Amino acid sequence: MSIVHKRWFKPVVLGAVSVGIVVATFVFLLPSIADYSHVWDVVRQLTWREIGLLLLATAINLVTFAPPWMVALPGLSFMQALTVTQASTALSIVVPAGVAAGVASSYGVLRGWHFPTRDITRAVTLTSLWNQFLNLGFPILAVFLLALSGESTAALASVAFVGVAVLGVAIAGFVLILVNRRLAVDLGDVAARVTNWALSKIRRGPVSWSGESFGRFRQDVGTFLERRWWALTGAALLGNLTVFLVLLVSLRTVGVSSSQVTLIEAFASWALIRIIGAFPITPGGIGVIELGLTGALIGFGGHRASVVAAVLVYRFLTTVPTLTLGLAAAFTWRRQGRLEPGPAEVPGSAAR
Repeated sequence: MSIVHKRWFKPVVLGAVSVGIVVATFVFLLPSIADYSHVWDVVRQLTWREIGLLLLATAINLVTFAPPWMVALPGLSFMQALTVTQASTALSIVVPAGVAAGVASSYGVLRGWHFPTRDITRAVTLTSLWNQFLNLGFPILAVFLLALSGESTAALASVAFVGVAVLGVAIAGFVLILVNRRLAVDLGDVAARVTNWALSKIRRGPVSWSGESFGRFRQDVGTFLERRWWALTGAALLGNLTVFLVLLVSLRTVGVSSSQVTLIEAFASWALIRIIGAFPITPGGIGVIELGLTGALIGFGGHRASVVAAVLVYRFLTTVPTLTLGLAAAFTWRRQGRLEPGPAEVPGSAAR
């Protein structure tokens, strides 16, 4: 097999697998759970009041994308933060392994607005880390709440156990890096060597940063978190929980009552699927999330047709508006450039 063929073989195979999963989910698996005609009958029964509640929950979810970035990157306006998050999230939905593409998009837009590289790197790192911390923490909380209510699930308990281990290691490592400059510099040197090796394979590089750069970054992050960790945590928590709000409203408006699936059970299902959906199996977890969430909610006692309807409504409201706004953001972000330099760019100002 030639080098060119090898270069294209893996993406083509992964793309075919993704398409296969999506087709299997929507053409075979979901219809085997509930006939689409019955699902459509459930959706058609939505009243204007219920549609209004769904739209309100969606709007709340969309506007809470912005605050974590506004906290992590001082000087970023609400509209700029919303533009960055919608554009990057839309890209992460449509591109396989799109999280990396979303991060690159955020970085490119913010550099285009002339924010300092150091501040952008800190904001990207912290918002990503806090989201991952929460993703790992939600299943742990869900298992605790289920235990209090006298319920438990083996799958969720297993995920929570892994979450505890990974979260503990991640937080411990993060704290060690913040308090130990030598460790930060050593890890930075290792990261630079690995990155240079990877770039050399595609005839790029080397990178301009080193372990010392990592050490300076660690000091900047530590100083920032001393002042704003609580605001970042609160904003990230709010932004994540409003996604669950959309699911909860979707369930209740299509008739999945608390007697079928309680608030805690809905949260547990959502927390479990957040972990599964984090793996880049398909773009935006399409197919995987729908099937997994449907199975979890039906397992807790939800009516099949109503659950499928709720999941599809939830996925539509958390995907299509973001794709639409993300597309608009891609064409308008240059018009929102900063008119004035930030503190780190003002001539003669001291570096923070």
